[in-house]
Amino acid sequence: MTSTTATPPETRYRICPLCEACCGLDVQVADGKVIAIRGKADDVFSHGYICPKGFALKDLHEDPDRLRQPLVRRNGELQPATWDEAFEEIERRLVPIIEHHGKDAVALSVGNPTAHKMSLVLYFARLARALGSKNIYSASTLDQIPKQLASGWMFGHWLSIAVPDIERCDFLLILGANPMASNGSLWTVPDYRGKAKALRARGGQIVVVDPRRTETAAVADAHHFIRPGADVFLLAAMVNTLFAENLAKPGRLAEWTTGIDEVRAAVAAFTPEAVAARCGIDAETIRALTRQLATTERACIYGRIGTCTQEFGTLSSWLVDTLNVLTGHLDAPGGAMFPHAAAFAPNTQGKPGIGRGIITGRHASRVSHAPEVMGEFPMTVLAEEIETAGKDQIKALITLASNPVLSSPGGPRLAKALDSLEFMVSLDIYLNETSRHADVVLPGMSPLEDEHYDVTFPQFSHRNHARYSPPVFPPTDGQPPEWQNLLRLIAIVRGLGAQADVLALDDAMLEQEVNKQAGGHAPAVLGALAASGRKGPDRLLDLALRSGPHGDLFGLKPQGLNLDKVIAAPGGIDLGPLQPRIPEMLRTPSGRIELAPPACLADLQRARDRLAEAAPEMVIVGRRDVRSNNSWMHNLHTLAKGPERCTALIHPKDAERLGLADGALAQISAGDGSVERTVTAPVVISADMMPGVISLPHGWGHNKAGAQLRVAAERPGANLNDVLNDQLRDPLSGNAVLSGVAVRVSAVS
Repeated sequence: MTSTTATPPETRYRICPLCEACCGLDVQVADGKVIAIRGKADDVFSHGYICPKGFALKDLHEDPDRLRQPLVRRNGELQPATWDEAFEEIERRLVPIIEHHGKDAVALSVGNPTAHKMSLVLYFARLARALGSKNIYSASTLDQIPKQLASGWMFGHWLSIAVPDIERCDFLLILGANPMASNGSLWTVPDYRGKAKALRARGGQIVVVDPRRTETAAVADAHHFIRPGADVFLLAAMVNTLFAENLAKPGRLAEWTTGIDEVRAAVAAFTPEAVAARCGIDAETIRALTRQLATTERACIYGRIGTCTQEFGTLSSWLVDTLNVLTGHLDAPGGAMFPHAAAFAPNTQGKPGIGRGIITGRHASRVSHAPEVMGEFPMTVLAEEIETAGKDQIKALITLASNPVLSSPGGPRLAKALDSLEFMVSLDIYLNETSRHADVVLPGMSPLEDEHYDVTFPQFSHRNHARYSPPVFPPTDGQPPEWQNLLRLIAIVRGLGAQADVLALDDAMLEQEVNKQAGGHAPAVLGALAASGRKGPDRLLDLALRSGPHGDLFGLKPQGLNLDKVIAAPGGIDLGPLQPRIPEMLRTPSGRIELAPPACLADLQRARDRLAEAAPEMVIVGRRDVRSNNSWMHNLHTLAKGPERCTALIHPKDAERLGLADGALAQISAGDGSVERTVTAPVVISADMMPGVISLPHGWGHNKAGAQLRVAAERPGANLNDVLNDQLRDPLSGNAVLSGVAVRVSAVS
């Protein structure tokens, strides 16, 4: 994308914040406008790769629908207001709710764009601590918390997630993931296509197991259909095969692993023959996949969203890592390895090799008694916690880049519940399907207007690195930095008032944190940070880099990292390939890999009981498109143009059986008769679908009154979540069940 300009352009570096690939971009600007965006060829991590989302940053920055001024509801209508007026309204209405009903009467809901902004991810955590409410909700319970829970039980922390070392791997088994579209999910791997091509060029193989022949499967060596929701049976049978054929050889990990015998006993009933019909994969294929994984020197299995968004999400996530441990491929070059992030990684902090592990179930939700996991409740209980009267009923809600009305099952119910709240605040860049219900809306900044360092994703990256990008443009006139807006909210919930000195508050919070972490060294650390003159997230980043595993330790290791060095290296600093980290990275109480979490062993009995059940005649699954990550991306012309993408994919045999024609509308329904959930979508007949499975993409349904997403509303699409049951959850993690749900499909005349 290019355009002409009167003055010579300048090129500015920007890390793309629109998906987990985190690609480095060259943004050409002139006269205050973006005139071209390209992949940065000398970025040490992405090496010039760019996808359509990177080009769309121009659309996002210039989108007339993007909010640039606070909105306050007056006489039932959201109207423009000043920043001071907005925060005064928040103080006037939020503080009495806390005083009269307690802190748990206020809920926080955070969406995944927060993880892509340094200021938001660092300061939302501070807001949550300041408020102290049990009612915390996030997008994690819609797609990934089973993986985080299993990793926490096995390795000691929620973010200790092993990722494929793809540049040295010779056999990659992919289950329920589509990195050709995502460039990794809980695995940051820009230009997956190029890396997969290189893997195959050196003689390696990629095999995909998925109920759809995805874009990833299309460029793999082999693809096997699997019945949605049956991953647990396939994986348990593969573990069973390892033991039955004496292929379980953890190698050096044996010394650092407990629970191998318990796992052997737990999977005894899951023979390949026992699971074949339920999986839709024959017993010999299951054995062949297991043998190839076990006997290839550099190999691993990777499972992602399809393994998480089902009723056995935690079990499936646990068994993926169990297979990597038992084959000796965990923490080994070419296998599944743990990144060594330069900053913010909990498994680089504290005493190495041992820790407190994770704790779950410290409290439960009032209505469904769903246990707390990772400090939050399932997003799908938010509506009932607002609707149901009683002590600690949610009376107020603060959302941060969160759109659960669209992205969570039970959206219509939640929308109605939001209108019953006493007060709601949304921090968002759009007036979307959720923020339209708010009483105060605080606009976020354009991604081109703030500084950026990936806080989260180096912890999942296929290669270690450190990169920083300064703002491309100054903020919109009057727009405070987003971290300062969060500090004003912190001041309000602490009783300091909307006009508190947020910079002084930030200084006080930093001093408290450094004193806790650095002890007797705190004065020297605080002095060095003060000397830099930095404030806010930049100061927190400098602290994290300098005290991290690659840091300069405030002068003790002069060759180490600090923020000045990272800023001075446009395109970033390469910190090398992944290296073995066990036992150093473990944070379990035993100091070992806990291969047999008791909750997982117990839940296997539930899976065993389900083996004999027949698969439903027709089930639904979601899908990912390279042009979409979050629902608001449907409002960007660069990403929205082209063919209709919100279509129902169905196999030719199913289409013939159901009387469905290509391009015609299908009605997709679920429910038990008393509650009927129905959407309609245009049909695309495709042999890429497994018979008995229909697929709709996630994040559509832009037909809600009051939302201001004009491009998205032109082709609103059907919302997959409107078919799903908000009461279906993985019992261990609370993750919503989005895949393998039984549906009825019929032609619309």
